[in-house]
Amino acid sequence: MTQVTDDFALARENMIEQQIRPWEVLDARVLDVFRQVPRHLHVPAPYRSMAYVDVAIPLGHGEKMMKPVQEGRMLQALDLTGSEEILEIGTGSGFITACLARLGGNVHSIERHDDLASAARQRLTEAGVANVQIETADALDGFEPPRRYDAIVVTGAVDSVPPRFGDWLAVGGRLFIVHGRAPLMTAALVTRTDGSHLHQESLFETELDYLHGAAPVAQFSL
Repeated sequence: MTQVTDDFALARENMIEQQIRPWEVLDARVLDVFRQVPRHLHVPAPYRSMAYVDVAIPLGHGEKMMKPVQEGRMLQALDLTGSEEILEIGTGSGFITACLARLGGNVHSIERHDDLASAARQRLTEAGVANVQIETADALDGFEPPRRYDAIVVTGAVDSVPPRFGDWLAVGGRLFIVHGRAPLMTAALVTRTDGSHLHQESLFETELDYLHGAAPVAQFSL
């Protein structure tokens, strides 16, 4: 068991130094959270050996974990200070949920698939993470948030940014989202500057699988 633990610790440090840092993730708090949250415990058993590799890992239902470099850039872009009310759209494995819980304040995470939500909830409970609420819900179909948030994280791509996501931001709040059409997608940070205005900043090019219901509508021509 000790050898396995040591192997994962070395793989984790290699991930940080060889993948995440070279992708311009230099925020010390973000790098520390990758050291503190054991990513392999959030990866399905058949893929655990790939937990610290630069790949998107299958979770079931066609869902995947983001690549570590994408996770790092996302967490850095949000610039969390420790007190934010956070909404995560797409709990998935619960790894990013755990990272957000360490970097911010309270985390409200929603997931379409009840089995993924339940598994993530159990992992976080076992890890002693208390500032997280996980709910089975669909952000694009029926979900109505109980409040506005200081930070919103969307772990799947959209063709175009849904206006409702911006509506859920508090003044000064920040939304990280990937939008566009594969393979040319853009990661963006949307900030609510006041009660009626949003500012969008393009961060980097990347590619993610679409959220359910957020893919481009197929167009046919004769």
